[in-house]
Formats: sequence, structure tokens, C-alpha cells
Amino acid sequence: MLDLKFIRENLELVQKGAEAKGISVDLQEIITLDEHRRKLIQEGESLKAKRNDVSAQIGKLKREGGDASIAISEMESVKNRIQAIDGELRDIETKLNGLLLTVPNIPHPSVPFGKTPEDNKPVFAWGEPPTVDFPLKPHWEITDRLGIIDFSRGSKVTGAGFPFYVGKGATLERALINFFLDQALQRGYKEIAPPIVVNEDSARGTGQIPDKEDLMYVVERDQLYMVPTAEVPVTNFHRDELLTEKDLPIRYAAYTPCFRREAGSYGKDVRGLNRLHQFDKVELVKFVHPSSSYDELESLRNDAEHLLQLLGLSYRTLLMCTGDMGFTQTKKFDLEVWAPGQNKWLEVSSCSNFEAFQARRMNLRFRPANGSKPEFVHTLNGSGLALPRVVAALIEHYQTPEGKIIIPKVLHHYTKFETIG
Repeated sequence: MLDLKFIRENLELVQKGAEAKGISVDLQEIITLDEHRRKLIQEGESLKAKRNDVSAQIGKLKREGGDASIAISEMESVKNRIQAIDGELRDIETKLNGLLLTVPNIPHPSVPFGKTPEDNKPVFAWGEPPTVDFPLKPHWEITDRLGIIDFSRGSKVTGAGFPFYVGKGATLERALINFFLDQALQRGYKEIAPPIVVNEDSARGTGQIPDKEDLMYVVERDQLYMVPTAEVPVTNFHRDELLTEKDLPIRYAAYTPCFRREAGSYGKDVRGLNRLHQFDKVELVKFVHPSSSYDELESLRNDAEHLLQLLGLSYRTLLMCTGDMGFTQTKKFDLEVWAPGQNKWLEVSSCSNFEAFQARRMNLRFRPANGSKPEFVHTLNGSGLALPRVVAALIEHYQTPEGKIIIPKVLHHYTKFETIG
């Protein structure tokens, strides 16, 4: 959420920022409501001051035996007007807060303007696709032949996008989760195991609502949401808290299964592991001082890239354009791994800075060491990493002519085997 004063003083900047993201907002209604709210507050404060003065006069008249009936009658009308103002203010603030939740974050000046994924800017690339003398197969053909991921039984038991991992496929999945967590701990993150359902306040705090309701699974009876990412519970861990400057930065790493409806997804892009409704992911979350948040974003990106380098998978890093960035972010990098069996790039991580946007929604502040008034922290998060497409790329990258899968050396400690098949 953007600060109301900031919107009022930077109306053109906020309007252009929303337009750059392809989002329509009614800023004029916000300004009109805010002006009316401030007038009511001023009137209410004036009437309350008058009430206090007249109350003192009434007390003096009564002590002196005078007639206070006229003053008392006057105060009755003042009291009624104050009550009416308070009620009107509650209604306006409720409506105003609802409108503020629809205003997107402003893109950082370094973010390229664009409307489609083609406008994203490649900023880094690492590794080379495998050079082989046999035709590479997509991962779903390999996993089906080896019997390590069962899509059809997952569809039978739950529905499309809910696969079973079987035998060494399940072990590989678990190995990657533990490997990603261990690497995060080595790089200064603290492990946290969060709930996988959250309440509405948590979903609102990180910006999932009112922007992404259609993407989440809802436990309607209990009004809970299945987490679309560990970002939601972990970022809300410190909601409504006042931290100290010496607490910062705080860095957490969390594994959760993630649940996304992926409404509207269809076709070849959802084949196999490319797009699931339930998937595993290790998330990296940071709470940092505003002065260091963009340095922390670069560090976060490096932490995610390091994992792909250790696995020996070719990847590229994109700086996302304004129209492909999202409602809540000021700046975002996507990491895409090369899947040679499909001859395409697959996104495996998004690393984002939200500045104070989420913290203001969550009322998460810190007290500066110099004793000045509390400030909102800056929040960041990134996938470190999302597993399905990493598994897909790993299988396709390390396949052999005989149809086996070679396991990267860094995972041998976790898998206890070096090949599948």
C-alpha cells in the first residue's frame, strides 16, 4: 500500500506508475474522499474544542448558581454533530482504505517500460546447453518411462496438476528441498517452517488480495487460504510489530508446498511439470533497512542464481518490464532455466523488492537507532528455488542416450544414488 500523503503529493507519478503496469485506478476519487475526510476531521476537532470550552463554562455557571440551560442545549446539538462526523469518518476511511488497496506499487526508475514479456531485459546468462549426438526428450516422456512421476494417477486422485512423485523421483524432490535449504542457511538465512494456510489479513498484507483472489485455493468453511507461496506466511511473521534497527536485516528461508489454481492456464505450457496446481518451493524472505533494500535485492538474486550454478543448469536472468512485473513489486528479476528437451526457457525464481508496500499493509516498522520516529521496513522475497521446473530442466539436461538421468554431484549426499534408470 502506498502512503496516502505520498499519493496526494505525487499524483502524476502514481498515475503514471499504475498505467505503466497496465492497471486502472481512480486516484481522483481517493483525493476527493481524502479532502472531505480532512475537512470533517478539522470540523470535528473544532467542535470538540468548543465542547470542552462550553463544558467548562457550564460547570462554572452551575457552581455559581447560574442558568446553564442555553449552553447545555447548544452542547446537545454540538454532541450530535460530533457523533455524525465520527460516523461519517468511519464510512469514508473504510471506503478510502479499500481504494488504497487497489493502487499498485510504483516501478523503480531502473525498470524498463514495457507491456509484454518480450519487453523484459536480459541482464545475465550462465552456462551452456548440453551438446549431445542424440535427440533430447521432454521430461514427461522420461519420467513416464522410468515411473518416477505419475501424472495420470495424480489426476485420478485429485485432478490435473497434482502429480505423484514415486521412488527415486520422490527422493530427488526431497533431496532438492534439503539442498536448497542447506544452501540458504550457509548464506545467512534462518530456517522457518510456516503454516500452509493463512487468514485473510495475511493474504491482504502481502498483496494477494484484492489482486490475486482467483489464483488461490480457499478453505471456505474456515475462511482460510492455501498458501500460493511461503512468502505469505513468512512475510506476515512480523506483522504489527515494531522492530529495532539493530534487528535488521532479517533473512528467512522456508519450504512449503504451494497451491495455485492457475486459472486460464492451458496448452503446451502446462505439460508435465511446467505448471502445477500443487508444487514444492523454498522461499527466501528479507526484512531490511530502506537504505539497503536494492543492495539486498542484488544479493537475493545472487543467492538464487548460485543454486542453479551448483546444479550446472544453464539459465538467464531477466529484469522484468513494468507491464510484466506485478501489482506489488517495485523491481523484479526472473531467473529462467533452459529446458533442452523442450527447447524453451522455464521460470524457476522471481526475486522482488516491494520497498514499504507490504510493510505498510502489515503495519511492520522499525525504530531507528538515532531515536527518530519509527519507519516502515522494506520487504523482499525470491524463490530459492521453485522445484517443478528445476526438476524438469535437470531431467532434460542430464538425460543419457539410454534414457537414464545423471544426478548432479552436489545432490549425491542427499539422494544416495548417482543415476536414475
